[in-house]
Amino acid sequence: MTLSLYIARRFGWYFLLVFAGFFTIIFLFDTVDQVRRFGSAEFGLRQAASVALLNTPASIYRILPLITILATIALCIALARSSELVVARATGRSALATLAAPVITAFLIGIVAVAGLNPIVAATTKRSEAITAGLRQGSDGALSVTEEGLWLRQGGPEGQTVIRAGRSNLDATDLYDVSFFGFDHEGMPTLRVEAASASLAPGEWQVRDAKVWRLAEAANPETAATTETLMAIPSPLTAERIRDSFADPSVIPVWDLPAFIDDLHAAGYSAVRHQVWFQMELALPLLLVAMVLVGAGFTMRHARLGRTGTMALLAILSGFAVFILRNFAQVLGENAQIPVVVAAWAPPVAAILASLALVLHLEDG
Repeated sequence: MTLSLYIARRFGWYFLLVFAGFFTIIFLFDTVDQVRRFGSAEFGLRQAASVALLNTPASIYRILPLITILATIALCIALARSSELVVARATGRSALATLAAPVITAFLIGIVAVAGLNPIVAATTKRSEAITAGLRQGSDGALSVTEEGLWLRQGGPEGQTVIRAGRSNLDATDLYDVSFFGFDHEGMPTLRVEAASASLAPGEWQVRDAKVWRLAEAANPETAATTETLMAIPSPLTAERIRDSFADPSVIPVWDLPAFIDDLHAAGYSAVRHQVWFQMELALPLLLVAMVLVGAGFTMRHARLGRTGTMALLAILSGFAVFILRNFAQVLGENAQIPVVVAAWAPPVAAILASLALVLHLEDG
């Protein structure tokens, strides 16, 4: 038990060192990039550093597998050079028993990353995007999203509503030249609203200067059309949900993803992309475990055998291969070529099994 705690502590220390090194490097490079992109009298080094500090957690989160495999390589090389691996083997401790401590530590790091770091990354990324969007747009509050306008869709007990707006503010909570098209659960049109503007309030759209056609209540909707100075259209949307619907799934906290996926289904959107991302986040601890086993499989060997640099390079290349395989499976899953669960869980599980086979072959015969 004492030896396992010692190895786990050393692995955690190497992980923190590599983490801090990458954090510093990424922060400095991103600061320089922000100065290059937005440098002006109003946007100086301090503001650039603030934006870079918001961007850095997302970059670090993406390279956690690389940090894990580098920490594993550093641990195994250090143990081999100090002959601690030889002593552990002499006491009858197997390679798998020695690896249990860093494997469990990596698994716990993955859980902490998903549960704690993921929401932090989502929040800092949103804040960074809001700042950079404001710098690009300047003081112009209304914008045209596409040539055809902005399109939204929402679901409710009565069916679905499609919303088109010619212009909107930055977070699409104030719409101008807006149209609402209501459909029942069978897809038949029930309502059409043309309005000068609409603002999102809690639980509803507040529509102004509107002409309303109730398509399901009159044989000739045009003759029965009415005008409303102010009317309310129920809506489950919020400013955050609208923003997230246009954003990458990575900016949505993992704790909010299940409810957000349900909302997408209710509104008639495809949620496959978000489902794949959610499952891949849940599989992150296993991916870090796979990186530990990959790194150990190549570098957990006696220092006197030599070729340490070559084996470390092979370990890093193998880690990149697993990472590329994971990204490829993600693309296949998002395009519905393979099941969501297979896309998220197959790469880390396959990497763990292959690494275990390598460790058993090289270390235990």
